[in-house]
Amino acid sequence: MSVEILNGATITSFVKDEEAFTSWVKKRFATLDEDQDGILSYTKMMKELQCLRVFRIDTKTDPDEVSTLYFFMFLQFDRDSNGVLDLEEFKSATKRIMLVVADGLGLSPLQMILEDDGFLKKDVEWESTKLLLP
Repeated sequence: MSVEILNGATITSFVKDEEAFTSWVKKRFATLDEDQDGILSYTKMMKELQCLRVFRIDTKTDPDEVSTLYFFMFLQFDRDSNGVLDLEEFKSATKRIMLVVADGLGLSPLQMILEDDGFLKKDVEWESTKLLLP
């Protein structure tokens, strides 16, 4: 984990860089697809959704309720309703989630503690490389 400064523009810029975003999505998909079958089941995707901390969960929240929320979120991303996500569905879902997070953050810089393998950390790293270029 590390402490970084970012804002919504950091995330939006990363998502708009199609080459960088697609490359990262492919790597993330491969990491989540532990059995390398080319699809992400709800169980596999649940790990990613929990890491993204899409919902603010307190100690009083019923775990079954949280699980149901994640399941319905998964169903939104499963465009062909086959019960799994392929790479394109995962990319689309990731993009939607990241843009919602970016919108929520707004343009004011925020200092955040980020997980080393999380998408926000990747956004910050990507932006840092852009700042170093002439």
